[in-house]
Amino acid sequence: MTADLDYGAFDALTFDCYGTLIDWETGILAGLRKALVPHDVDPSDDALLEAYAAVEARLESGPFLPYRTILAVGARSVAKGLGVELTDAEAAVFGGSVGDWPAFDDSTRSLRQLRHRFKLGVLTNCDDDLFAASSRRLGVEFDWVLTAQQIGSYKPNPHNFEAMRERLKRAGIASARILHVAQSLYHDHVPARKLGLSTVWIDRRHDQPGSGATPAAAAQPNATFRSMAEFAAAATAR
Repeated sequence: MTADLDYGAFDALTFDCYGTLIDWETGILAGLRKALVPHDVDPSDDALLEAYAAVEARLESGPFLPYRTILAVGARSVAKGLGVELTDAEAAVFGGSVGDWPAFDDSTRSLRQLRHRFKLGVLTNCDDDLFAASSRRLGVEFDWVLTAQQIGSYKPNPHNFEAMRERLKRAGIASARILHVAQSLYHDHVPARKLGLSTVWIDRRHDQPGSGATPAAAAQPNATFRSMAEFAAAATAR
């Protein structure tokens, strides 16, 4: 864990949602296994997550599709790799499953703690309605919400971070006063650091091998914590 940041230098925290605040790996695994059970295949958790990560990254880098479509197509692709064909209904159920994905147990209390000191925003690879369901699970009102649906592209496209910077600039917050907080090195830290943003890595997979539901990537966040609770404690310590 590294925590050598002056948090007084920031006015706004912007968050990735899925993987950082919402436990998307648990949600993805539950949804995929529900779809696969009737087809009598039982791959390992790591195999499912890595297969899904690869296909989602490919789909998100292409022409824009709604996130629920990416989920459905991604589920079909993962299943096909296992030698089975999902029905339209099975794929559609997984496509709408985001609202069922649980929040990490420290997300809500950490966000409420951070609200006392910072403005809070979200930059998420999701549809508006799906994120709205996740937001209700978190129970915290954000000052800004920018979704892939609004922007028309998915992280790690730098355009998403440029859109976020512009939105906060209109609110009077300079880029240097923004701290981006995220789990995914691939989706968030690589593009954010290239654009000169300060970042904090919430290393949710610190005790697990591999990169799970995100493609492997290398980046240099300004600080690293194992949980939102650890980050919130450090960021509000003084």
